[in-house]
Amino acid sequence: MQDEKLYYRIGEVAEMFNVNASLIRYWESEFSVLRPRKSTKGNRMFTQRDLRYLRMIYQLVKVQGYTLQGAKDALKKDFDQLERKTTVLMTLEKTREFLLELDKELEKKTTSPQDDKTTR
Repeated sequence: MQDEKLYYRIGEVAEMFNVNASLIRYWESEFSVLRPRKSTKGNRMFTQRDLRYLRMIYQLVKVQGYTLQGAKDALKKDFDQLERKTTVLMTLEKTREFLLELDKELEKKTTSPQDDKTTR
C-alpha cells in the first residue's frame, strides 16, 4: 500500500481498493464502525482504523461474496479472527505482487542484449 499517513481523502481510499468513492460512502452509511472524520470543508478524512475496517469489509463483501448483513454479523461475531485473516491475506497478496515483479525483472535480465555481449 502507500506510506502511512494520519488521514486519507476518500479518493485515495477508493483508489486503494479499486472501487468508486460512492461505494465507500455507501459502506460508511451501512457499517457503523466506519466513522471518518470530516474536515472543516466537510471532506471525509479516513484514519488507519477506518482503513482496517474497510479492508475487512472489502474482503468479506467483494472477495468472499458476503451480503452486507452477513458482513456486519461477521464483524460483530469474530472481529479479531477476521482481522488476522485479512492481514494474512493482504501480506500474501503483497508477497505475490513482489514475486511477480521480481520474476519480470529476472526475465528482462535473462533476455537482455547485454547477455549476448558477455557470452561472445
